[in-house]
Amino acid sequence: MLFAGLPQGAVPKLERPGPLRERVYEALLELITVRALQPGQHLVESELAGQLGVSRQPVREALQRLNTEGWVDLRPAQGAFVHEPTEEEADQLLSVRTLLEAEAGRLAAANADEDGVAALEALCDRGEAAVAEDDVDLAVALNAEFHAKVMELAGNVVLSALAAQVGRRVRWYYTPVARRRGKQSWIEHRELIAAIATHDERRAMENMRAHTEHTRRTYHQREKG
Repeated sequence: MLFAGLPQGAVPKLERPGPLRERVYEALLELITVRALQPGQHLVESELAGQLGVSRQPVREALQRLNTEGWVDLRPAQGAFVHEPTEEEADQLLSVRTLLEAEAGRLAAANADEDGVAALEALCDRGEAAVAEDDVDLAVALNAEFHAKVMELAGNVVLSALAAQVGRRVRWYYTPVARRRGKQSWIEHRELIAAIATHDERRAMENMRAHTEHTRRTYHQREKG
């Protein structure tokens, strides 16, 4: 069944007003990102259209766009399939993420005020609670929100734009290791907050680099037990 892993009603019908093809695209991209649609899964236009409450045309257009962006593979005479990332693809992207995030950590330490630090601490509180409740989906979403907040505090528009380009794919790679990273990830977030709060740029940069490298290594070790 197409959305067998989702609770009843988790895939809402899309409202008609607005750019429908854009909303279908966003809906499918989100389902891929959170792995409700698994890598390698066959995507049948008619089934997707039925689940989303739309015609096949916006689904077809969304799949073509997702194919262009590397989220979906369109195979002649077979149809559309969720892309299966190679280890090399994941490694390259997560390595770039480390570079961007380490600089963001440094700049956040230089620029963050008390309100910014408080916002990070509040996100950390919520993330730790999600881990304690074994709410993986919420923990993944809060992890992304935490890193986005650090990027915001960094105050570099160009850096933020580059990070946004890889952010969703990072979330895609992080989801299958989120439970394994669990509490340790938020311990590392706390260490980063401490460095930012004391404006220790070097320590913030080193903490963020180590933190993102831990995630990269965990991703590669995910099937080893």
